[in-house]
Amino acid sequence: MDLSCFKAYDIRGKVPEQLNIDLAEKIGVAYATILKTKKVVVGYDIRESSPELVEALIRGLRAAGTDVYNIGMCGTEQIYFSTFHYKMDGGIMVTASHNPKDYNGLKLVMNDARPVYGETGLTAIKEMIATDSCPNVTELTGSEQPLDAMADYIQHLLGYIDLKGIKPLKIVVNAGHGGAGMVIDELERHLPFEFIKIHHNPDGTFPAGVPNPLLVENRLSTQEAVIKHGADFGIAWDGDFDRCFMFDEKGNFIEGYYIVGLLAQQFLSRYPGEKIIHDPRLTWNTQAVVTEHGGTPIESKTGHAFIKQAMREKDAIYGGEMSAHHYFRSFAYCDSGMIPWLLLAELLGRSDATLSSLLEDRMAAFPASGEINRTLKNPEKVLKSIENHYSTQASDVAFVDGLSMEFSDWRFNLRLSNTEPLVRLNVESRGNQALMEERTEELLQAIKQFDSADS
Repeated sequence: MDLSCFKAYDIRGKVPEQLNIDLAEKIGVAYATILKTKKVVVGYDIRESSPELVEALIRGLRAAGTDVYNIGMCGTEQIYFSTFHYKMDGGIMVTASHNPKDYNGLKLVMNDARPVYGETGLTAIKEMIATDSCPNVTELTGSEQPLDAMADYIQHLLGYIDLKGIKPLKIVVNAGHGGAGMVIDELERHLPFEFIKIHHNPDGTFPAGVPNPLLVENRLSTQEAVIKHGADFGIAWDGDFDRCFMFDEKGNFIEGYYIVGLLAQQFLSRYPGEKIIHDPRLTWNTQAVVTEHGGTPIESKTGHAFIKQAMREKDAIYGGEMSAHHYFRSFAYCDSGMIPWLLLAELLGRSDATLSSLLEDRMAAFPASGEINRTLKNPEKVLKSIENHYSTQASDVAFVDGLSMEFSDWRFNLRLSNTEPLVRLNVESRGNQALMEERTEELLQAIKQFDSADS
């Protein structure tokens, strides 16, 4: 059986070549057997292949004696919520997030919505299937029942904001034909906001393109709608809406890096002295904001499994990645694509400030390149060559995640992809846009040169 769909932190592949109903059923059996689950919540995204995959997954779970609670079509964070809120032994979401429409996958969690990745069970699940060691089961001894978790989930989301005194806002919401629209429709009943809805209805054929707002070509519809309707800000989500992307009142796309600082500031204004987790790709703005507001910034390796582990170990109130993943202690240290924009709406709704005015000073103080990817023949060699090339000039060198090098007025992070032969580059400076752009181009030229040089 082809098990190439097993990745470092989840399961993801083409349907049916890499992921199909036979494999989904075996994953259900192996997951329940290895984690010894009694009660598991399951759900699925809007992809056309999701219903048959979740049906097969449920068969496998039930065959292994697990009772299944099916919350139906949902977002990944609704699986997280249902797992910790209803005290389940685990949860499984059938989704491929922002991958092309012919892909699908599974995200697995255990009790308290803790992630199941390589060392916490995913490797063992893969090994059990690879060695054909799954228990032989002939009947479905576990039960299946529907679970309507939406009302409790909505009330939990509303608990993050104080609705008293919030002024009405006009907000563009772009679900990308993913699942976010269903939640917006439920929240709309409780909020004093006017929602301008685009690409709103769930549609697994993705008529507006793959729901990935990081792609520049996917931002235009949100930008145009913000400008056309004079909205206060805009939001776009990926398919399973565990990430949300912000646009200011001028239609400008806001890098997730600056939203991390803004949310950190908001939490620290309410809860002084708390710890804030951030990733190593872009750091100076977050560290400055957190320190200025009496908090403690803590750097963690990139990736949800590492961020969640650091959140738990440090009992951090909030964690953020520049990739638009935002994590919350009161959400079982999990990431949510709904909580961030609600906090932002509350912030804007309690002041006369615009989103651009809240961010322009921070963006000017720490201009950043945004993540730049380059496919290489020999990424490991390039990383070492870059380190050697800049080592005599750097004031600090770190390897928390890839290579981070700091200088007096600029820094960069260069890291390898976990799944592809490419490197990811991020550059920032202290208040010098031209220097940041110059160093970015310099690094890109060096990367190209070192990759083409003889080994």
